[in-house]
Amino acid sequence: MSRARTPGSGDPQRSASPTAVARASQPRAPRTRPAWLHRPRGRRALVLRAAVAGIALLAVIIGVWPDDDTHGGHGGPADNKRPSAALPSPSPIYPISSPPRTIPSVHEHRPARGPGFRPVDSTRVIVAVGSPGLADEGRLFAQELGVGYALGGQPRAGDIELSLTPPPPAGQKAVPESYVLTTSDRRVRIAGPDDAGVFYGTRTLKQALKGGGVMPEGVVNDRPDKPQRGLNIDIARKPYSEVWIEDQLRQMADLKMNQLGLHFSDDQGVRVESASHPEVVSRDHLSKRDVQRIVALATKLHITVVPEIDSPGHLGAVIAAHPELQLRDKDGKALKGAIDIANPESGRIVDDLLREYAELFPGAYWHLGGDEYQALVVTSPETSYPGLADAARAKYGPKATIRDLATGWLNDRQAALRSAAGDRTFKAWNDGFFPGGRVAADRSREAEYWTGKENGQRPPEALLAEGRKLVNLNDEYLYYVLGEPNTFKYPTGKRIYEEWTPLVLRGTKPVDAKYAGQILGGRFAVWSDIPGAQTEEQVARGIRLPLRAAAQKLWDARPPAMDWEEFKSLADRLG
Repeated sequence: MSRARTPGSGDPQRSASPTAVARASQPRAPRTRPAWLHRPRGRRALVLRAAVAGIALLAVIIGVWPDDDTHGGHGGPADNKRPSAALPSPSPIYPISSPPRTIPSVHEHRPARGPGFRPVDSTRVIVAVGSPGLADEGRLFAQELGVGYALGGQPRAGDIELSLTPPPPAGQKAVPESYVLTTSDRRVRIAGPDDAGVFYGTRTLKQALKGGGVMPEGVVNDRPDKPQRGLNIDIARKPYSEVWIEDQLRQMADLKMNQLGLHFSDDQGVRVESASHPEVVSRDHLSKRDVQRIVALATKLHITVVPEIDSPGHLGAVIAAHPELQLRDKDGKALKGAIDIANPESGRIVDDLLREYAELFPGAYWHLGGDEYQALVVTSPETSYPGLADAARAKYGPKATIRDLATGWLNDRQAALRSAAGDRTFKAWNDGFFPGGRVAADRSREAEYWTGKENGQRPPEALLAEGRKLVNLNDEYLYYVLGEPNTFKYPTGKRIYEEWTPLVLRGTKPVDAKYAGQILGGRFAVWSDIPGAQTEEQVARGIRLPLRAAAQKLWDARPPAMDWEEFKSLADRLG
């Protein structure tokens, strides 16, 4: 992700020696360190100094204790010992270290004896020679800690070194987003196979320092259980400010989440500026420049933005500007949000928007929607919508149904977007996948499983048995729906932490563990059904603990080591 220039490109730092770079990179003005890194003062400092003095005295006693057989030593007989000319220098005795306390918790910590790591006035974040691609990560972390930054140079006590590990031997694969964090000799080294892994190592160190003031001695080996971990925000029904979205991105990054889903079109609005169809855009929307800043920050934080234009349902904002595209049943009754997919003009407008927005959202994923198309929730779709039934048979053969037409609609939108923006990984909601039929959903399309509450919904096992890959957005645990309409209740972090795992795709029952490899992860979702029910600040407070609980379970699906009260206390301490 870094865009560091190569030597000779005109950057004076890149042509200088590593030592000169290290000196030049030190800020001249006094650095401002975060409040949580300041040394204790006043009475607390006196208590700490007294404790340290006591430990030092104990160390001296241990260090000078006679080394002879009468005291359990390994030398010869005591009367053969000659008195030493000088007492040996005492060495501090440290307890065995404990794992750092972070959210999410680390997978493995190999303890050791030692003082651990605390930043000092001379602390630098050093990007190792041969790893210039980590320059962005190094600068960001140095800024967060309020310490110096250097590209190259020999680490010394108090320093933090970031490094990319060499490629593994032939036949072996590196674990994406993994890292090794080594704390020894009052310094830290974070190494990983990719930028993201090293970045997540800095998140672990940042939390350890913030929560306890020290990074424990030893070695952390860490990696995510699931490759997709994130937050979904419905900005179509409730416009959220750019500042609010960016604040969520920063919190997600510290929680090692890597996806932000943006549902920005629905019946209530299209919330991103458009040049191809400005008539469909709501008055209150994000400009393209706003989106570019959001995407740029997300990229810097190793988060991919997953955009969604939901179709063929949830297109009320498009229909409001183009009422001729409204789907009507055999009696002429209009259905809210449902576009007429038999009308070629419907596909043309949606494809125009997809192609335009593809340039704005360059990430590897695109969400096609596909949920709650109202023509398919009635008892007999072909009887109620004969025009759609005729179009299905004309396009796909005499036995085709409206389900085939809806599946073909998503396939066509995917093809249009791929031709304009190259290959991407496409997603659709689970109620956009239908069994049998004349037309099958593209095999590479990921199913985002959100509900089994509606009639006729296929269980997740049916999709998994077909070999589909699923992402978990279980509405029983992971849906924060403003105003709590229908049967929704605001989810709690405690319930997610104690009951939910990525295997729990529908309701409260997990699928068989044999499918674990097909479940790619999950996202906690904020839906704005009743937009005025909460302010931005209330939403942020409401999702704080549920988001952290979800982050824990997506990074490490094992039963947590801490109980809920301990986890909550840690979350409060970390902020």
